Amino acid sequence: MKKVRLEIVGLSYSQTQSGAYALVLGESTGSRRLPIIIGGFEAQAIAIELEKMTPTRPLTHDLFKAFSETFSIEVTEILIYNLVEGIFYAKLICTDGTREVEIDARTSDAIALAVRFNCPIYTYEFILKSAGIVLDDDSLPAAATEQPMATVEDMSTPDSEYKSKSSEELKNLLQTALDDEQYELASKIRDELNTRKQS
Repeated sequence: MKKVRLEIVGLSYSQTQSGAYALVLGESTGSRRLPIIIGGFEAQAIAIELEKMTPTRPLTHDLFKAFSETFSIEVTEILIYNLVEGIFYAKLICTDGTREVEIDARTSDAIALAVRFNCPIYTYEFILKSAGIVLDDDSLPAAATEQPMATVEDMSTPDSEYKSKSSEELKNLLQTALDDEQYELASKIRDELNTRKQS
């Protein structure tokens, strides 16, 4: 299967889940974004490394890196290889110079390690197709872009209320979410639109 390289685009506080964060990954050579909900500890671990901060004592991911380097084990890439019922599955591709081993990991932990080992993050095309969000206007019909866009306040709508909205209203909400870089909300709206296409 074809792999697609991803980069970390952003990390923000989740507006829909208390104590959670939205990690946004983006295609290196495209406009699609992949929002992933992660916990506070993992978000902190990723942010600390991205900001090049040094904690007073090693965090778990720093300990893992120190342990790996001590025994000449290198993490060469991270692969987000599956998506089942909204849960992403990832693995570390590791080598000791003579053999390569794949180790299963939570996606948030894998990415926290990717920023420490400075290794690439990949996923498969089918995951981007099912969970990715496109950042261009080409996917929206002209009618959707001509109508007034919903406000950010409108987007705090519970999931159940999306079902009562028309497809045109949802497309307007989706475009507003993308414009405001509210990727987590955009993914919920996208999921509702995808459900309608399949039925």
